[in-house]
This record gives sequence, C-alpha cells and structure tokens, in this order.
Amino acid sequence: MFAAATVTPLSWSVDPALVLTGVLGALYALGARRTVTPARARGDQRRRSAYFYTALVVIVVALNSPLDKLSEQLFWAHMIQHVLLIAVAPPLLVLARPWSRLWRGLTLDSRRTLARAFTARATGIRVRGAASALAQPLPSFIAFSVVLLAWHVPSLFDATLRSAPLHALEHMLFFSTALLLWKHAIHSPPLRAPLSEPWRAAYVVGAMIVTWALAVVLALEPRALYAPYVHEASRPGGISALADQQLAAGVMWVPGSISFLIVLFAQVHRWLAPTPTSPPRPPRLAGEH
Repeated sequence: MFAAATVTPLSWSVDPALVLTGVLGALYALGARRTVTPARARGDQRRRSAYFYTALVVIVVALNSPLDKLSEQLFWAHMIQHVLLIAVAPPLLVLARPWSRLWRGLTLDSRRTLARAFTARATGIRVRGAASALAQPLPSFIAFSVVLLAWHVPSLFDATLRSAPLHALEHMLFFSTALLLWKHAIHSPPLRAPLSEPWRAAYVVGAMIVTWALAVVLALEPRALYAPYVHEASRPGGISALADQQLAAGVMWVPGSISFLIVLFAQVHRWLAPTPTSPPRPPRLAGEH
C-alpha cells in the first residue's frame, strides 16, 4: 500500500463506516418524526440536529473522503483523521444529545428486545455493569489516554498501516473512547455527567495535556518514527518523513486543541458566572396572611 512510487489517486470510498453513518442518520430522522417537540424548544432542537448531522459529515470526511487515501502517504493527513475522530465528531455528537431520538428510531419490538437483553439476561446484565463502570469519569479518562497513546507506539501504528481491519479497530477505539470522555465534559442528558463545573474544567485540561504530550514527542523526536512513511517512495509535496511527522505534531497540538479550549472556556464561564437570585419579596403589611 505504501511502497507505490506514484501518488495515490484521491477518491471517495464506500466501507462499513459510511454505511453506519447512513444508518444513524436514518434512525435519527425516524426518531425525530416520532418525537413531539414543544414550540419553545424547537429552535434548540434544530441546533442540536445540525450538530448531529455535522458530526456524521465529519466522520464521513475522516474515513471516506480523499483524506483517507492521502493519509496513506502523509502522516499529517493521517493525524487530521485522528483529530476529526477524537476532537471534532465526538463533542458534536454529545452536544447534539441524540440518544433519545436514536432510541425512538428503532422499532418497538427492537427496543423491547434490547431492553430485555440488558435487564433480564445474565450476560446482558454483566455487559451493562461493565459498560457502566467504564463510563465513569476516571475509567473514561484512562481509556481515552491509553488508547490515544498506545496506538501511536510505532510498532502498533505501523501494524495498522499494514492491516485494514486493525486500522478500522484503531479508528473505532479512538472515536468510542473520545465519546466516553466528552460526555463528562459536556452536559448531554439523559446521559449522567456527575462532575461539577470546576471538575469538568480540570477534566478537559487533563485530556488536552494528554494530546499535547503526544504532540511534543512527535515534534521533538529527531528521527521519523513510522516505517511506512519513512519508506514512502513518492510523498506529495516532496517533504521529508521527519518534516511530515513535525507537521503531524502541529496538527495534534494546535487544531487538536481547539475543541478542548472552547469547552474549557465555556465551563469556566459557567463556573464563574454569578448565580441568578430571585427578587426580594415585598414586606407584608400588618394584618396580611
């Protein structure tokens, strides 16, 4: 895949990720038809729907657009994919709060079957318990950090570039653990978010530091780390493998921090904003009850 001497043709691709986003979009649209939204909430709901569909578009751009082919020859393009799957699509989905609409998009029989599977069967109960434990703030943070850093270890990263199924697993874990992380940073009912505003701000800072640590290692490493990019015969733009790696570090460091900074500033603003108080009640006159 990476030894070709010519530039990889840029084209859109069709794979399970595209099918999955299409299914999610259809479920959401169907769930919207089955949901009655009060008139006063329709403006907010239109905004959340825009977040949801934008998140699906971001996933498609990351995995099915010419960016995917370009990432086979340029590490910085590959890092853009990772940023889209970690710091763009997941926070948009959490902001969209699509969970109830996606659930209502399923048929009634499907919902009953799933509910029974996770509440009445022993295996389902164990899976639900494990998922609930993983979804707590600290396990979610650890999962996000370990997944992000481990998959960028050269031996694992090189393996993903040689194996399409392993590469798909990498992207799936990036996205799913980022979704767990962002649900603790952004209020998204009915999902539980037990952290207070100060702790959410600290949580976002901690996650951002993890991404910075990866960027610093890539930027300061004096040699190119990933063999497939080192041995690339024809790299678009004619840049060296080391320059490509440094550009990738910049992608993770700067564009990759934007979502974290936006959410951080929002949390700090909510934390410091004065709490509205009720106007004082007028004093009662003598004889009033």
